[in-house]
Amino acid sequence: MPLLRSIRNLLPLSILIAVSLHSITAQAQTIDNPTQDSYSLYQRTLAQQRKAPLLPYIREDDVVWEHCLWRTIDLREKFNQYMYFPVEAAGAHGRKCLARVIWDAVVANEIPIYEDDEFKIPIDNDLFVARYTKTDTVILEIADEDENYEYQTVLVPKEFNSEDILQIKLKEVWYIDKTTSRQHVRMIGLALCRDYYKEVENDRMFMGTITLFWVPLQSADVRTTLIRNEAYYEDNIAHLPTWLHIFDLRMYESFITRESNRFNRTISSYLTGVDAMLESQRIEIKLLNISEDMWEY
Repeated sequence: MPLLRSIRNLLPLSILIAVSLHSITAQAQTIDNPTQDSYSLYQRTLAQQRKAPLLPYIREDDVVWEHCLWRTIDLREKFNQYMYFPVEAAGAHGRKCLARVIWDAVVANEIPIYEDDEFKIPIDNDLFVARYTKTDTVILEIADEDENYEYQTVLVPKEFNSEDILQIKLKEVWYIDKTTSRQHVRMIGLALCRDYYKEVENDRMFMGTITLFWVPLQSADVRTTLIRNEAYYEDNIAHLPTWLHIFDLRMYESFITRESNRFNRTISSYLTGVDAMLESQRIEIKLLNISEDMWEY
């Protein structure tokens, strides 16, 4: 009996030792098998499994009012800098800037692109990438020790640089649905824009801002690409907002450059400077007033 009592007393201790050894072994296995992403404590696989939610169907008879707007997001503004960085082609800490996300999807033929904001003129992805990244011919002046000069022609490959993308254009439609008695907005398209310069007598002259292509934001492929890529958010990097959520929640600063009008013209075609800014604000206030005037108190 004393022997049996001693064995019973040793059982809890043996179980505790076994659990401790198992825990140590599990920790050792975790340390010996680090994650593939050195920037993370664990495997980040949830983002690639996300699926973009379907857009709600809109009946033509339910829309009682509709207005189309064009906006510009200036990536040089402080609030919008999270869209501009990181500028590295490979990204940083598993994240890429918005321009790089769009460009990589275009190169991989994952999303369609168009020349116009009405999406009537499609662009072949491979042809556009080949044309944009074509090599440039550069003539170099080389001098030897005797100061004899010779010229050599060098082909320099051109690559897409996200630092050149300083503006993003958006096309959106505001409408009132009589079934909900509310004003809604639907993002229609997105365009990457870059400044164009020309060398004139060894001086860079600004020629204007050009639009590279338009991307349809109502496309399921585009929405899937946006929801599977995350933007940087400083407060909590464990749960980062996706690019799709950013556009759905309108987490950016922008200004209106055009509204649907009888002349089909932009604000800059008839106003400049402060007057153009005031016109943009007037349109914003008009949209707000339309939403508020729907209700009577």
